[in-house]
Amino acid sequence: MAAENAVERLQDEATCPVCLEYFKDPVITNCGHNFCRACIAQHWEGTDTATSCPQCRDTVQQRNLRPNRQLANVVEIASQLSFQAPKGAGGGGVCGEHQEALKLFCEEDQTPICVICRESRAHRTHRVVPIQEAAQEYKENIQAHLKTLREEREKLLGLKVAGEERSREYLKQTETKRQKIMSEFQQLRQFLEEQERLLLDQLEKLDREIVKTQNENITKLSEGISHLSELISEMEGKCQKPASEFLQDVRSTLSRCEKGKFQQSEEISPELEEQVSNFSQKTIVLMETLRKFKDTLPSALESLGAHRQANVTLDPDTAHPYLVLSEGGKSVRCGDTRQRLPDTPERFDSVFCVLGCEGFTAGRHCWEVEVGDGQFWAMGVARESVGRKGGISRSPEGGIWAVGWDWCEGQFRALTSPATPLTLSRAPSRIRVCLDCGRGQVTFIDAGAEAPIFTFPPGSVPGERIRPWLWVAWGTRLRLCP
Repeated sequence: MAAENAVERLQDEATCPVCLEYFKDPVITNCGHNFCRACIAQHWEGTDTATSCPQCRDTVQQRNLRPNRQLANVVEIASQLSFQAPKGAGGGGVCGEHQEALKLFCEEDQTPICVICRESRAHRTHRVVPIQEAAQEYKENIQAHLKTLREEREKLLGLKVAGEERSREYLKQTETKRQKIMSEFQQLRQFLEEQERLLLDQLEKLDREIVKTQNENITKLSEGISHLSELISEMEGKCQKPASEFLQDVRSTLSRCEKGKFQQSEEISPELEEQVSNFSQKTIVLMETLRKFKDTLPSALESLGAHRQANVTLDPDTAHPYLVLSEGGKSVRCGDTRQRLPDTPERFDSVFCVLGCEGFTAGRHCWEVEVGDGQFWAMGVARESVGRKGGISRSPEGGIWAVGWDWCEGQFRALTSPATPLTLSRAPSRIRVCLDCGRGQVTFIDAGAEAPIFTFPPGSVPGERIRPWLWVAWGTRLRLCP
């Protein structure tokens, strides 16, 4: 039987993949595949010098076809072996039951039989034909199907090429938009920074004017106070003298008292007061404009399909007792010991999970998680009603939509059912989670490279309250980016 299998394998290797016959004048392409010269010429009919290989679709040059003389010798040996079986000369193979050549084909049972099988009760009433005749008939039928299949394959290849071209065009358009957005926002930042500098410079100038005026007034007031103190001291001393001495030069004394009245200066000049008032009014208008811009920008971005940046914090009431949360709930790691925490219905008790405090039922939201180089983590979203007790399924069936690192396989995976391996050009250190409640869709993006990682299609996430979800194990720490 081993020898028969070897012969069959040899005959298979000597068969052209286009016509399914033994090679006739075999030629080899520069990608290493063999065809009959006539078959490959017919397949390439009407094309230019550069075309594709019928097997691997690589681009090959027609003029680079080389005769394969070694394969021609193998074909000759295979064709000779097909006629050397002592009882198989009738058309191929030997009946396993009667050890007779399989010369007939039972059309009802769709199987080759020998002449003894033909007379048996199993096949006596069936329609049989010579095996070569049946082979020719079925070969023609298969050839017709092959033609259709090749046409379908070419059609799909065309759709693939067209789809790739459309994707490249769309990516080109999005890149142009990206550059324009970055340029516009950069100009806006520069404008705002310049306005900030101008306003602060004006404020500093006003500060200097106010301080200068204040210092001048203080100097004048200090001088007046000193002069009045001296005059008061002199008048008090004069009042203690006898009447005759007191009344001497009394007119001069009264005159000095009249002149000693201090003329109060203005603390702030009308011009400076007007500058402060005008600056205040302009600042109010500018702040109101900026406030309106700040209030309308998120809704405008959302109308364009943008996601609002969510300020996510972790909920300590849901964290597994082994998980240690940072103060403020912005990071989580797996500790070495189990903490003494109340076993509430909200807390995960078997799987090392924690939920975000925030829940979303509408709109588009996004947040970023720093994963570093940890190998025991997963992240995404979970529905509010996700199971907390006992073993849970980390998949959409269990109410979780996430991606994570498979430490056993050493690769990223989407936690579908079964899990989907993800081929990435680089290992992301920061991942953005984008939740679209309206479409029921979750997308994961490499935030560093702005490259998509995986998307759970629209309608995947049910229309209920959805919360951020993290899973960590030994030696791993995840941090929510500000």
